[in-house]
Amino acid sequence: MKNLRTIFATLLFVLCAPLAHAGTDRLSTHFTSDDPLDAPNFEMATETAYLVGVIGNPNSYEIASQFFTARWRWGAVHKDSWLRGFNQIYVLGMVEPITRGPENFYYGISVGLRYNFVKPGARFIPYVSGGVGLGWIDSHSNVFGAQGQDFTFNILTAVGVAYKIDDHWKATAGILYQHLSNGGQTDPNPSLNLLGPQIGVTYSF
Repeated sequence: MKNLRTIFATLLFVLCAPLAHAGTDRLSTHFTSDDPLDAPNFEMATETAYLVGVIGNPNSYEIASQFFTARWRWGAVHKDSWLRGFNQIYVLGMVEPITRGPENFYYGISVGLRYNFVKPGARFIPYVSGGVGLGWIDSHSNVFGAQGQDFTFNILTAVGVAYKIDDHWKATAGILYQHLSNGGQTDPNPSLNLLGPQIGVTYSF
């Protein structure tokens, strides 16, 4: 549980730093049609990742993940520096067949923040994101290293880049980290840490 709190605190610091550091920079939640940030009001995304188990679990987990995400624009930093960009709030659902490991599937939801770093006229938009949520896994507590119960919390963090194809479509690629744990509700509590590549497409409204 201590590790879970540490990861969550680090995540909040990373996501909030760009807005906090903005200081007296102009922070706005409103945009006009000619805003040079070209930040969408709302967008939908579908993303696929292949994750492998790292750090601490004796089972060689492999998970094929599918995410369906809705994002809403929230605030922007108007400054000609690396901090220039806009923030988004997101809600996502995940479907994760476990291709290797004691369990067979994980289903979950997550809410979080995403910060997009935007340079004037650039088609490539780097981003960092992260969130927390909950879900259900077909646990096998009798197997060493398997999850201790069906109800499980999750943490997602990602870094990557989006490529703007046109005014509505973007392609994305990045690296995703996922943490699964029941927060110490069972003993032992064999948490699961996963890492892998992620690709996706986004449609902006």
